[in-house]
Amino acid sequence: MLVKDFAVIGLGRFGSSVATTLYNMGHNVLGVDKDESRTNALMRSLSKVVQADATDEETLRALGFRNYDVVVVGIGHDLEASILITMMLKEMGVRHVTAKASNRLHGRLLEKVGADRVVFPERDMGVRVAHHLVAPNVLDYLQLSPDYSILELTVSKPFVGKSLGELDLRSKFGVTVMAIRRKEEINISPGAADVLRAGDIMVVIGHNDSLRRLESVLEG
Repeated sequence: MLVKDFAVIGLGRFGSSVATTLYNMGHNVLGVDKDESRTNALMRSLSKVVQADATDEETLRALGFRNYDVVVVGIGHDLEASILITMMLKEMGVRHVTAKASNRLHGRLLEKVGADRVVFPERDMGVRVAHHLVAPNVLDYLQLSPDYSILELTVSKPFVGKSLGELDLRSKFGVTVMAIRRKEEINISPGAADVLRAGDIMVVIGHNDSLRRLESVLEG
């Protein structure tokens, strides 16, 4: 695995989760927050933690963010600070800035000042929870565009003991099985001869309408 250098500004629930996950994956992570209690809490959980006000341009330059592969702006509640920091990071030449948005307007403003990627954690989590409530077989959900998504689905009775060739999901539903997870093993790009077992998890990509039809069949 190629080790990358990340910086996360704003160590609230979202920022701290992103930062610690990246660090536990083996990457170098700098965490920055102006709240001393937050920086103290993560002192031993990241590569480096700094208590600083990231809205100060001199502070941003002194922390050397241009040297990082990705900088995550995890501030959502203070829209002015979020937009200002994102703009300054791009102006100083940071290669990739991912910024958290609290709503659509906030997201559009972040894009206008140069954010390379905007994420909506509260909205996305709400969508995932809704999908799980409606279809218990859906373990996870990732929307790629308004029309296409990726689902993690638990294999249930209609598919157990059948091969992907027998099921022919591409022609019947217009979806593609990207992977099959069986306990700790992951089969990437499974073939027609692979047989599904009870408890397997399929990672499937397709049009949202096609995925909904597949969900309804697995619900039995």
